[in-house]
Amino acid sequence: MFFASDFHLGTPTYEQSRIREYKIVKWLRSIQAEASAVFLVGDIFDFWFEYKRAIPKGFARLQGTLAEFTDSGIPVVFFTGNHDLWMFDYFTQELGVDVYHQPQVWTINQKKFYVGHGDGLGPGDHTYKRLKKVFTNKFAQWLFARLHPNFGIGLADRWSKKSRATNMKKDDQFFGEDEWLWQYAKELEKTIHHDYYIFGHRHLPLDLPVNENSRYINLGEWLHFQTYACFDGTNVVLEAFEKDLPGVYLSDLT
Repeated sequence: MFFASDFHLGTPTYEQSRIREYKIVKWLRSIQAEASAVFLVGDIFDFWFEYKRAIPKGFARLQGTLAEFTDSGIPVVFFTGNHDLWMFDYFTQELGVDVYHQPQVWTINQKKFYVGHGDGLGPGDHTYKRLKKVFTNKFAQWLFARLHPNFGIGLADRWSKKSRATNMKKDDQFFGEDEWLWQYAKELEKTIHHDYYIFGHRHLPLDLPVNENSRYINLGEWLHFQTYACFDGTNVVLEAFEKDLPGVYLSDLT
């Protein structure tokens, strides 16, 4: 079972995004024979909005590969992130991909997984939490859908790129005990046990102890690291595709 997040397809340029898409498809094909399921944990696209009869141009190779997976009986689970939260039913109807907008819990091989993108969780980030309420409001989505796709997608794409550029420096920093998703996992673990908390969003490959029986895994990203996680039925391990695994923050180093 495999987990990956934060492909951010569509940025920073068309050419660079296309190269990254080829790399992602190559990775998916490399795991296809052994994958029991694939979890894509948010921000797969740098921007996404589904109109009733239109979707953003591009990404056909990824979509075709995901359809091949589901057609062959390999489940694909998609979590929306803060960059692609305006995903509705296209992936489910056309590609057979299950789409979730909130964290979900699975029990697999007697291991309990808490999985979600991670945006809006934990302490702080109050500005984004307020914005998310607007972005997920049905009336606001209806209003945006009234814009012509050429204008609406272009406008939102520029906003998305600006937002990512603003947070880029923050994405590169490890905040130790102040890592908010780590804090979130620790607080939740006090009331409900999960063996693994698996998130994206932070853009850092992290493997940190929640307590002696639980771990927080952050999946990193594919703009630079090309990292993902694999569950072999017993343990979750961070890996990198066609690269050396970067200097992740591991539980035995904290």
